Amino acid sequence: MSRNAPPTLSGWGLLDRPGVEHRSEDLAAVTRGAVLTRGLGRSYGDSSLPPPGTLDVAGSSRADRVLAFDPATGVLRAEAGFSLNALNQLFLPRGFFSPVTPGTSFVTLGGAVAADVHGKNHHRDGCFGEHVRSLTLRVADGRRVECSRTVEPELFRATLGGMGLTGHVLEVEFQLARVPSPWIVFESERVPNVDAYVDALKEAAPRWPMTVGWIDCVSRGKNLGRGILIKGRWAEATEAPPRPPPAKGKLAIPFLFPDWVINPLSIRAFNFLYYWKHWQRQRAGIMTPDAFFYPLDALLHWNRIYGRRGFTQYQCVLPDAAGRGAARRFMEKLTALGGASFLCVIKDCGPEGTGMLSFPMPGISIAVDMAVTDKTQSIVDALNAFVISEGGRIYLAKDAFTRPGDFRRMEPRLDAFLSVRRKWDPAGRIRSAQSVRLLGDSP
Repeated sequence: MSRNAPPTLSGWGLLDRPGVEHRSEDLAAVTRGAVLTRGLGRSYGDSSLPPPGTLDVAGSSRADRVLAFDPATGVLRAEAGFSLNALNQLFLPRGFFSPVTPGTSFVTLGGAVAADVHGKNHHRDGCFGEHVRSLTLRVADGRRVECSRTVEPELFRATLGGMGLTGHVLEVEFQLARVPSPWIVFESERVPNVDAYVDALKEAAPRWPMTVGWIDCVSRGKNLGRGILIKGRWAEATEAPPRPPPAKGKLAIPFLFPDWVINPLSIRAFNFLYYWKHWQRQRAGIMTPDAFFYPLDALLHWNRIYGRRGFTQYQCVLPDAAGRGAARRFMEKLTALGGASFLCVIKDCGPEGTGMLSFPMPGISIAVDMAVTDKTQSIVDALNAFVISEGGRIYLAKDAFTRPGDFRRMEPRLDAFLSVRRKWDPAGRIRSAQSVRLLGDSP
């Protein structure tokens, strides 16, 4: 970076934009006049980056205090910068866990609300927002506003999954899940193709509260979408080891890898080895919550593997109404486009949530990491056309390339969200690089 170049911020996909993050323990103060609040920067695209021409955003990570907790009910109130990682460290030994968690614990409560994150238990417990009782926001005109399902309910619903565009989240009150032990009972199985995978996922859903799996998105023909399905539940005290899970050190990627490391040959080799590493047809046992929920958190800065060009994650949900073959059709489209990846994850989704723009709907969620190349935009355009034809939609927390017309075609709830947003922010003061790209906000 030259001496006169502005500082930059990036999302987890390493796509840089000019920006400066201002952090303070007094989040209410640092959000005054800010266009956006940013948590730990784990959204993949441009949703936590300032709009073009604006550098300053508020950072919430230092505002991380627990404000109230009722051990009888499990209701917790904390500042928006309190992370799921800190939550789990503090409350898991006390028999509580986040009611919903995404695939990383390095997410703030404010970020969990803004993205209305979902996890391996969506088919049972919905998104994070289903467990939120109330929110404190600083809205665009500077006021502090409490909202809930009964107080300013439209603002509450628009904020869940609203990508931080309805106001700065200052405090979150929500219900923790009580767990019988700090261990997970799991079963895993190898499945030969994507159709068998979807069948196994749907068969497991009534019996297992948590399901997820990796699939091979390189192999074709009869092996298309072969993968590993993992099912889990919290272990009862009588099933669990006598001691809590040991603290384990984490490895870290110390530098950006050369761009050539991610190539078709390395991707194909990884998919082959990862599939056959599960050499047994089925496995069962006990594992730690970190290994079950957050396998990638064990490798800090793993996004650096993609090099300076960065990467994006394409995540969509294909509705049950599209039929059993929708996942196969998606995989056929993806492989034909050359969107092969190390990481392709499929999850089962339950009912649509409270949030006006919450991502999941009843169906199958597919998430694919892709290194950014000169073909990425055309791949995303083609995948979006397919998802629209199947009646699905994308996840805004991962998106960096969707065009505004495509987003509008896949999101019939958008007008209702924009109406609430205009009511609370008629001048469009709170905005992001993503809202400029997708919603037509002024830079």
